[in-house]
Amino acid sequence: MAETIAMPKWGLTMEEGTIVEWMVGEGDTVQQGDVLAVVETEKTSVELTSPFSGVVARVLVADGETVPVGTPLLVLASSPEEAAQLR
Repeated sequence: MAETIAMPKWGLTMEEGTIVEWMVGEGDTVQQGDVLAVVETEKTSVELTSPFSGVVARVLVADGETVPVGTPLLVLASSPEEAAQLR
């Protein structure tokens, strides 16, 4: 089953974040805890890590793009076959 990873809220006043750089691409296999992207907030840069293992099916936000908290960033599938169906 595919899961969507959204822009997290790392602080009480955080309203948006900027994807500085994706560390993964579509089709990549990731393990729980792997760094998915570097996100810049108003106060610092933070590594966004994967909450679970899977295959990156779709990257929804480009490098350099600023989005509000809660915006879907990427879709992780449970298998390469599922990822291929979601592209």
